[in-house]
Amino acid sequence: MMQVYDFIGHDYNSYEEMKEQFKIRIPENFNFAYDIVDRYAAEEPDRQALVWCDDSGASRVFTFAALSEAVNRTANYLRSFGVKKGDSVMLILRRRYEFWFFILALHKIGAVAVPATNMLLRKDLEYRNNAAGISMIVSIDDPVLQEQIEASLPASPTVKTLVTVGRDRPGWQSFHSVFDTLSDEFTRPEGKDSAGNKDIMLLYFTSGTSGEPKMVQHDFTYPLGHIVTAKYWQNVRDGGLHLTIAETGWAKAVWGKIYGQWISGCAVFAYDMDSFVPGKLLEKISEFGVTSFCAPPTVYRYLIKQDLTKYDLSKLEYCTTAGEALNPEVYNKFFEMTGLSLREGYGQTELTLTIGNFPWMDPKPGSMGKPAPGYDIDIIRPDGTSCDTDEVGEIVIRLEKGKPFGMFAGYYHDPALTEEAFEGGLYHTGDTASRDKEGFFWFVGRNDDLIKSSGYRISPFEVESTILTHPSVLECAVTGIADKNRNQIVKATIVLVQGYAPSRELRREIQQHVKEATASYKYPRVVEFVDELPKTISGKIRRVAIRESDSRNKTEV
Repeated sequence: MMQVYDFIGHDYNSYEEMKEQFKIRIPENFNFAYDIVDRYAAEEPDRQALVWCDDSGASRVFTFAALSEAVNRTANYLRSFGVKKGDSVMLILRRRYEFWFFILALHKIGAVAVPATNMLLRKDLEYRNNAAGISMIVSIDDPVLQEQIEASLPASPTVKTLVTVGRDRPGWQSFHSVFDTLSDEFTRPEGKDSAGNKDIMLLYFTSGTSGEPKMVQHDFTYPLGHIVTAKYWQNVRDGGLHLTIAETGWAKAVWGKIYGQWISGCAVFAYDMDSFVPGKLLEKISEFGVTSFCAPPTVYRYLIKQDLTKYDLSKLEYCTTAGEALNPEVYNKFFEMTGLSLREGYGQTELTLTIGNFPWMDPKPGSMGKPAPGYDIDIIRPDGTSCDTDEVGEIVIRLEKGKPFGMFAGYYHDPALTEEAFEGGLYHTGDTASRDKEGFFWFVGRNDDLIKSSGYRISPFEVESTILTHPSVLECAVTGIADKNRNQIVKATIVLVQGYAPSRELRREIQQHVKEATASYKYPRVVEFVDELPKTISGKIRRVAIRESDSRNKTEV
């Protein structure tokens, strides 16, 4: 394997050794497209980089040599429309292989890539176009999406060019109609036209569980922070094939579909699914020989309801999960069915892997793990003092020893919000957790999600974990409702497994189930059955929407 930097391939004997010794040497003017992709193309041209397939049966395999040429063609294409250093270009490409062409081409030019989901509507697009100063939108050939994009244009004066990837569309530039005619050579810009380490490389909009999405900016050193994500959490291996379930519009995609994996010598697998069907996903993992896999707990919740003996998972060596807290029931069932321990991790769009279960650790089901190298993590009370063992407080990152590698460079064009996030010389995550005597962190929830009832502080996640062990429950969101006697009471909003029907008897059965499994004050005094839970366009449950609805409707016991 090409040794990109001297830390790649280093074997540690313990978590403590890794935490203490791991260092990253950041080169001057580091650019992932040139310094990783093109270097592989030059030194190991036939090394596999990207394996892609979709639901139509189509598949493509890209070596680093082939990928480098495609990226150069794409960079020349972008330049033909005047895209230059610092310009913002929105990429709405789902899991199409062209996403890798465009994001790397933008890196080469020094432009700002703004990945976005294909679920955006006109108002979402207008907000993003204007907030980020989008000059070009590159989109898959989805008529519904492209109609929304077109509808956003009158209120989006900065957008000058629309590019369609796939079928032609009137008024749009067709990428593939000219792709083969473009030069596969691209000269790296120099001087003022060259991107430096502190220039903006990526802009991500947070999923917006409350309020408008924030614009998270990452500079050109960001990919190096994902070495830990890939090599020491996802445990990707040289010559392996890694699959992270994430649509490219979300930051989780670059956690698992490009940077750390390639630096570590592991190819990336991309499955451009029309919709999530557990059986089809398992077929692809089996067919292509995926060696490491990362998905949110919700995906594993569906997988454990399948007959896994029908699929050849013999090449699957390591599984990780992030994006939401992992319920112990899912962990235990997946281990029982596969013999693989789910390794939970924690981070944010603003960060890389921040807390994780690493290879030398015996994971505790439901625990986020321990701090990643470079992250000085603490849990604090509202007055800023550190919490005691097992005491719930806010997760913060201490910055006295410097900024962790891969940490965001602030909120784009919002110095006030940036200052608020870094108040007191700390980075405030807004998430709450506790830490046990062995140093493992346990997620509780967002600050706003914590329920205060009769003097008790109740974690929604803990109650949800208990409810999800009931066989009738598919999904669950726990929130607090205002109560004149207890301050708040616990409410459970539940989606049932197919075959179960809402009833007073089932409501009582679930309540009794919680009483028997945990402290009685935590049981949901209100249980509501719904067909679906309110979620962000990234799939995260919007508890705030449930609270707002209950407040408007004055939900009572």
